[in-house]
Amino acid sequence: MGYSTGDQVWWNTSQGKTHGTVTEKRTSDFTFAGQQFRPTDDDPYYIVESDKTGAKAAHKESALRARS
Repeated sequence: MGYSTGDQVWWNTSQGKTHGTVTEKRTSDFTFAGQQFRPTDDDPYYIVESDKTGAKAAHKESALRARS
């Protein structure tokens, strides 16, 4: 599937469903919020910004769903 910058997505958190916007796609190793991530071309991570709080987080593609 894949997402692009600006795509509206949602994901599950311990508090329930969160909505946000994709700000970046990452396919090589990176550090974010003190954590190491090891994405690949076939298993990328996305940096998403929460609509509610403005906080950014890194999520695997498989954790995200397109907003309809």
